[in-house]
Amino acid sequence: MQRALIVIGIVLIIVRLAWPWLGKLPLGRLPGDVLIDRGNFKLYFPITTLLLISALISVVLWLFRKG
Repeated sequence: MQRALIVIGIVLIIVRLAWPWLGKLPLGRLPGDVLIDRGNFKLYFPITTLLLISALISVVLWLFRKG
């Protein structure tokens, strides 16, 4: 558990430091992301982005378990 918390903390620090470059990626604006904008109601559901992030996390966790 301690090791996992340390790894999560390091990953969060790296993401924070890389945020200026990560913000330029088209995440959240991929084909398949749903945006419904009607008057004063706005619904945004990033289906494709969530699938991509889920696949990346799965691969990273699989690599950690294998190693």
